[in-house]
Amino acid sequence: MRLLVENISVLAGITDSGKLRFQGSEMARLGTVENAWLLVEDGRFRSFGNMADMPSGGIAADVCVDARGGAVLPSWCDPHTHIVYAGSREGEFVDKIRGLSYAEIARRGGGILNSADLLHTLSEDELYSQAMRRVREVMLKGTGCIEIKSGYGLNTADELKMLRVIRRISENVPARVVSTFLGAHAVGRGYGKDEYVDLVVREMMPEVGRERLADFVDVFCDEGFFTPEDTERILDAASKWGMRPKVHVDELAATGGLPVAVRRGALSVDHLENMPEAEFGVLRDSGTMPTALPGTSFFLNMPYAPARKMIDSGLGVAVASDYNPGSTPSGDMKFVVSLACIKMRLLPAEAINAATINAAYAMGLSGDYGSITVGKVANFFITEPIPSIDFIPYAYTTPIVSRVFLGGREMG
Repeated sequence: MRLLVENISVLAGITDSGKLRFQGSEMARLGTVENAWLLVEDGRFRSFGNMADMPSGGIAADVCVDARGGAVLPSWCDPHTHIVYAGSREGEFVDKIRGLSYAEIARRGGGILNSADLLHTLSEDELYSQAMRRVREVMLKGTGCIEIKSGYGLNTADELKMLRVIRRISENVPARVVSTFLGAHAVGRGYGKDEYVDLVVREMMPEVGRERLADFVDVFCDEGFFTPEDTERILDAASKWGMRPKVHVDELAATGGLPVAVRRGALSVDHLENMPEAEFGVLRDSGTMPTALPGTSFFLNMPYAPARKMIDSGLGVAVASDYNPGSTPSGDMKFVVSLACIKMRLLPAEAINAATINAAYAMGLSGDYGSITVGKVANFFITEPIPSIDFIPYAYTTPIVSRVFLGGREMG
């Protein structure tokens, strides 16, 4: 099928074939064509250009779409979410308003453990139904690729339940979904830490691997959770099953997890709210993408990852929503882009690249997603008419997505 989109005010997010990520000063380059058309064939970008240069006889297409002066951008890519969860935790939201920190709530047995208790009571069908409402919500807001973690099971049966739900989601939505095994999200109730790490390595990991339920592995390597030594052990076990690391580090404190993750070939290191500048050099010349989660900082009143300094030092940066019930109950990537500009001082082009091509890279997907590039999967959205691309992060609560196309087909 051939789909033609005409009368595009600005076609943005254009990159050359073979470009997998942006770093340093490259991040400020947002390829654009004004007054554009875009052709999609069999679900992939075929060609594009200026309306004035369109062939005189027009372009044959099965479906023609009038963008009516809206902009077209590649779909957002969200490389860090916990979108499969049970219920909500607004009680903890009130506790935070009263002054309790994330760490204090966790020490009292709340936080992740509360979500695990709730998830244990739900059937797989109920969990799937709740998660699908959230997935549909973020797709309609322009997200076309999404990573989803387990980590609210904290025992073998419930971790597998979560991962099966993630696989079921991936089979039933037009967005591209990747799965991450996060059995080491917290120590499950009734276990000592060493005993629980043994459970993750010796029981959970082989079951996840045999069923091929996870693309990646993650560990919450941070103060009060898992140590760098725990992390190394878990990542070594995961490598035998082909699961590449994507690791939580430097959220609550810099405990040494980032160098461990980079040495083990992590595709991304995520959070980084308390990342020291000394770790910038560890990332330089690596294949690891630092991924900031500004929604978490906003919701928890925490520091923001030093994304501006990272870019100025020559590193690339991705951003993600961290959609979860405790620290970031939102998957709105447009708001994440706004926070990246307002709070982390990224330019709009840098923030958009961080939420598209670099975010796709942080999932291992930038060969096929994350930009308007001939041959890539045609995931994109059309905006309402807007005065410029910079308006997107500027108007931080204004809905701008008019129509969403995933795999070249419009979402209803």
